[in-house]
Amino acid sequence: MIATEALRHDFDGRLSLAGIDLLVAEGQKVVLLGSNGCGKSTLLKLLAGVLAPTGGRVLYEGRELQSGLRDKAFRRRFRREVGLLFQQADAMLFNATVLDEIAFGPRQHGLADAEDRARAWAAKVGLEGVLDRAPWTLSAGQKQLVGLASLLVLDPRLLLLDEPAAALDPRSTGWLVDFLHDLPQAMIIATHNLSQANELGDRCLVLGEDHALLHDGPVPTGDGHQDLLLRANLLHRHRHTHDGDPFGHSHFHAHDWD
Repeated sequence: MIATEALRHDFDGRLSLAGIDLLVAEGQKVVLLGSNGCGKSTLLKLLAGVLAPTGGRVLYEGRELQSGLRDKAFRRRFRREVGLLFQQADAMLFNATVLDEIAFGPRQHGLADAEDRARAWAAKVGLEGVLDRAPWTLSAGQKQLVGLASLLVLDPRLLLLDEPAAALDPRSTGWLVDFLHDLPQAMIIATHNLSQANELGDRCLVLGEDHALLHDGPVPTGDGHQDLLLRANLLHRHRHTHDGDPFGHSHFHAHDWD
């Protein structure tokens, strides 16, 4: 469905993504792992056509994305079929009410049932009680769910989700993992929470601190993948002290916070 070839990006001359080659098929769920600053958000924005590459290219169904977006028909189809959930949902919320926010996309695409779609997806993500509220008055977690519903309301083929559980409490995070698992769409889900990776997808991309792709395969675990996780800064060592042990001891820990 979507692929990259030697994809590269620089911010003001500083490398942010280095020569990424990948291919994601229809319906595939992919976890994108890496420490903060490795380029996860940049990769998702390039795949969504929000950023333009400084090298290489993105292909959507075999067509080069940047040139394709200059074609009105292709651009309209791509914007409906590929949705990006920003890490900070405030960046994508601008309507007066939650209902208008979720219905915005269907209205832009001329769908007659825009409001019905919006109400249905609001109910599916637990927002039916806040439809008349302004998005900026909601909690950070609720804003994330508004953003997610505003993508799903268009029945996209590909979801690009940037740390979707970052603002959610543990109960809501558990619900979201199950909810995403049951969706039919292809997904690339960025996180630095190693403990969630196995629950989010079967295939894993690991970006290193050098902004290159270190791994494309099964989700890495501590057994047999320690060197990879250390290189990606997803594993760290610190000292513990216990009763009767004044000097303590150290061992490795995964980065399991959002």
